[in-house]
Formats: sequence, structure tokens, C-alpha cells
Amino acid sequence: MLDIKLIREKPDFVRQRLATRGAGDEKLIYEILQSDEHRRKLLGEVEGLKATRNRVSKEIGALMGQKKIAEAEAKKAETKDLGDKITTLDSQAREAEAERDEAMLRLPNLPHDSVKMGKSAEDNPIVCVHGEKPDFAFKPKSHVDLCESLKLVDFARGAKLSGSGFLLYTNWGARLERVLIQFLLDLHVREHGYTEVSPPFLVGPQCLEGVGQFPKFKDQYYGAVEGDRTDAMGKLYLIPTAETPVANIHREEILSEKQLPIYYCAYTPCFRGEAGAAGVGTRGMIRVHQFDKVELIKVVKPEDGYAEHEKMLANAERVLQLLGLHYRVVELCTGDMGFASAKTYDIEVWAPGQGSYLEVSSVSNCEEFQARRMNLRYKTATGENKFPHVLNGSGTALARLFVALIETYQQADGSVVIPEPLQAYLKTERIHA
Repeated sequence: MLDIKLIREKPDFVRQRLATRGAGDEKLIYEILQSDEHRRKLLGEVEGLKATRNRVSKEIGALMGQKKIAEAEAKKAETKDLGDKITTLDSQAREAEAERDEAMLRLPNLPHDSVKMGKSAEDNPIVCVHGEKPDFAFKPKSHVDLCESLKLVDFARGAKLSGSGFLLYTNWGARLERVLIQFLLDLHVREHGYTEVSPPFLVGPQCLEGVGQFPKFKDQYYGAVEGDRTDAMGKLYLIPTAETPVANIHREEILSEKQLPIYYCAYTPCFRGEAGAAGVGTRGMIRVHQFDKVELIKVVKPEDGYAEHEKMLANAERVLQLLGLHYRVVELCTGDMGFASAKTYDIEVWAPGQGSYLEVSSVSNCEEFQARRMNLRYKTATGENKFPHVLNGSGTALARLFVALIETYQQADGSVVIPEPLQAYLKTERIHA
């Protein structure tokens, strides 16, 4: 959530920064200012009426002391009328505040000044390219063919169980998926200093609102109920990413400055209702409704936010470097950034069988945006309560990492060589039919 003081004091600046996103969100500023001004006017009237009521109450006491009972009773009737007016105005002020806050929740974050202006992914600048595309003496197969020939994933039975967009990993495929998760967690905990947590996979709507996924994207996620209790719909949701529960761990808390920075990493499955929409990429593992991910979260002081952002990017890149995968890093332009982000890098790994790059990580600094929404603060050494920067990044996401790995390390005989860092986990150097 943006700072209402910033909107009041610099409305044109806020409109200008929002306009760079190209989604028309700047139009909400007028609505927000109108509701905010109405609320402040009502509160001013309430304060005036309360002052009058206090004065009249004192007069009643004086009149009673002078035995002027009739006049005192008239004054009591006046205070009752004042009380009724105060109650009405307070209710109207709450309504105006609710209208303002509802509109505020629909406002995305302001892009950082360093983010390039652009409309879509085509405008994203490439920051760096690591390694070379693998060169094959044969035509590389797609991950679908490899998974079917090596029996790594049973696509048909996965769809039979849950519908399109769901996977059934089998045999070496299931083991490789588990090994990748373990490798990622070990790397980030042992080498990068993150604290591992294992959060719930179901959360309340306040957590989705806290990270900016509600209310704007509410139609993209899975609601859950106990049994057939439709009256309970909206109380719990399957998480779309570990960011949702982990970033909310300290919601509504005031941390001490000494507790920062906080680094968390977590493995969770992720559930996305929109993943296979419109039949796009529904065959294979590129776009699925359920996938695994190891997520990185940081809560840091604002002055450290962007240095920590670069470190988190390096942590995610290290995964692909150790696995020997070719990738590139792009910086998202203003029109392609996520709702809560002030600045985002995407890491895209090369998948030879697809002949394209696949996003396996988004690394974002949300600045104070999420902290404000979840009322997460820290107390400075001087006693001031401030909002920290909250950062998130995939470290990294599967199944696309799985896809890139098996397509990159496929052999002419149809087998897949296992990268050296994974061999000790998987207890084999090669997967073959």
C-alpha cells in the first residue's frame, strides 16, 4: 500500500509514476483524494461537536450547582442532540475511510526511478547473459518426449487425477524433483545464510492482501472449504507461492532494529488457478496449476533494500551456475512489473528442447509497499517506528528448472546426465530408460 501522506502531498508525482505502468491506475488518485478529504472534513466536524459537547457539559455542572434545574435539563437535551450528530458523522467518516482504503488496496506500487519505461516484456533490457547455449550433434528432444521415454512424468494419469495442468512425477522424475528441492534448500541455508521455515499451505485472505495478491487478483487463486461448508468459503486459500505465508510471518509486529535483516527460505507447492488458462502451454510442464518452488524472503532496513536486492539476485543465479545451465537476467520495465514490486529482475534459463528461455525466478524489492499492507514495522535505535523493505525471490521455481535441466543434459541415446552437484543427492550419474 502506498503512503496516504505521499498521495496528499505529491498527487501529481504519484500519478506520473503510476502512469508509467500503463494500466490506468493513476485514475484512482482522484477517487482516493476525494474520499480522504471527505473523511478529514467529517472528522473535523466531529472534533468541533465534541468540543461543544464538553463545554455544554461543564455548563450543566455549573447550572446544577446553582440549582437551575430547568436550564440544566435543556442543556442535557442539547448534549444528546450533539451526541447523535457525532455518532452519525463518525459512521460517515468510517464509510469514507473504508472507501479510501478499498481504493488504496487496488493501487500498485510505484516503480523505482531506475526502472526503464516500457509497455511489455519486449521492452525489458537484458542485464547479463551467463554461459553459452549447449551445442548438440543431434536434434534435442522436448522435455515432454524425454519425460515420456524415461518415465519421469505421467502426463495422462496426472490429468486423470486432477485435470489438465497437474503432473504425476514417477520413479526417477519424482526423485529428481525431490532432490532439486533439497539441493536448493541446502544451498540457500548453508551458503547464503537464510533460515529455513516450513509454512502452512493454506492461509487466510489477510495474508494474500498483505503481499498484494488480493483484492485485484482474487479470481486467480483457489479457495478452500472444509467438507461442503460453502459458508466457510473465503476463510482459507491455497497459497500461490511461499511468499504469501512467509512474507506475512511478522505481520502486525514491531520488530527491533537489531532483528534486521531477516532472511527466510521455504519450500512449498504453489497453486495457480490461471496457469493453464485458454489452453496456452497446457501440454507438458511449462504452465501448470501446481508446481514446487523454493522461495527467498528478506525483511531489511530501507537504506539496505537495493544492496540486498542485488545479493538476492546473486543467490538465485548461483543455482543455475552450479547446475551449469545457460541463462540470462532481464530487468522488468515499468509496464511488465508485478503489482507489488518497485523493481524486479527475472532470471530466464535456456531450454534447448523448447528453443526458448523460461522464467525460473523473479527477484523483487517491494520497498515499504507490503510492509504497510501487513502493518509490519521496526523500531529504530532512536525509538522511531518505520516500515522495512520486503524482498522476495524464487530460489528457484520448478517445474521449469526441471525442464531446462533434462533438456540441457540429454544425450544422443535418449538418457539424461545428472549435473555433478546433484549426483550425491540422487545417487546416480545418469538417468536412462
